[in-house]
Amino acid sequence: MSDNTPKTPYYIVDESRIRRNMRRLKEAEERAGIKIIMAFKANALWKTFPIIAEYFTASTASSLNEMKLSLDFLGKDVHAYCPVYTEETFPEFLKGCTHITFNSVAQYEKFRPLIQAYNAEHESEGRRVSAGLRVNPHCSVIETDIYNPCLPGSRFGVDASDLKSLPEGVEGLHFHALCESSSYELEKVLESLEEQFGPYLDQVKWLNMGGGHLITREGYDLDHFVEVVKRLKERHPGLEVIIEPGSAFTWQTGDLKTTVLDVVENAGIKTAIIDASFACHMPDCLEMPYKPKIEEALPDESPVEQPEHVYRLGGNSCLSGDYVGDWRFREPLKAGDELTLMDMNHYTTVKTNMFNGIQHPSMWLRREDGTLEKLREFTYEDYRDRMD
Repeated sequence: MSDNTPKTPYYIVDESRIRRNMRRLKEAEERAGIKIIMAFKANALWKTFPIIAEYFTASTASSLNEMKLSLDFLGKDVHAYCPVYTEETFPEFLKGCTHITFNSVAQYEKFRPLIQAYNAEHESEGRRVSAGLRVNPHCSVIETDIYNPCLPGSRFGVDASDLKSLPEGVEGLHFHALCESSSYELEKVLESLEEQFGPYLDQVKWLNMGGGHLITREGYDLDHFVEVVKRLKERHPGLEVIIEPGSAFTWQTGDLKTTVLDVVENAGIKTAIIDASFACHMPDCLEMPYKPKIEEALPDESPVEQPEHVYRLGGNSCLSGDYVGDWRFREPLKAGDELTLMDMNHYTTVKTNMFNGIQHPSMWLRREDGTLEKLREFTYEDYRDRMD
């Protein structure tokens, strides 16, 4: 097997699919007159950033590491939001970011003197940091609680009832209330936002509408999105609108290739054990949870065929719950069969781990001409050095 022939398990990302998404997002940006920035929490595969940078160079970061990744490999326009900042880290955020959003008024007031001093010192250089405040629109359109920042008791954002006026120096507002959502759900959230925070939208320079705008999903109503945003800007002239999609950038751009190593049966349930792990390599499948599509399986919506063969997939870690299923196949699965778990790029590669010391899948890029490029191969040293 040559160096350019991947061995399972491996992630493979497709350049042509990335470019397809970039073109769709660029169309949305230009038609709606907004600014689109990339969220690293969904995609940090920096060896693909040269492709993305042909279209977008601004980013959003929720840690110093994400900020540094943008400065090194994407662009210098970094918008930071963290649930909390510390005295040790905040000076670095000031040096590396163009926008910093605070989760509470108390956090903003704590660091406001530093922002003012920084901006005064660097005013002659044309460099300054714009401060924003995250607000909670209290409009829940997300069904999965773990991803819903508007549930009662949420730790994210300021309530309208807690604001008597906009704190001095705040130049922007930020909300994040969507998750793989439609333009119609955005419209509902904006109605709630304006009802509670409308007067403040005419006092700030920018509004960051967060992530969760799944513009690149098939069937997303881009015309309606553009209409919603344009109406918002008509109601609040001069307001710069920013969105920071995560999933939309790398939606359906990569897969995870695996091999069946064994098939076991218990209580009438057949499990095909693969050379990858849901717990280690596809954690969202257990966290959300959701069942990914498998290219070689029968579609869930297809009519039942006879005979059909039903299997769940079991990961190769020792966690009892490291399995997902069921899927239907036309033929029985056997050791050596290769399976393609689809849409395993966004929110997947950023969450992987080395629990059990399980070997991490290698990472590959399929160029537009069909050639394969190895981006990363993991070794024992990667596992060892995490604890060094």
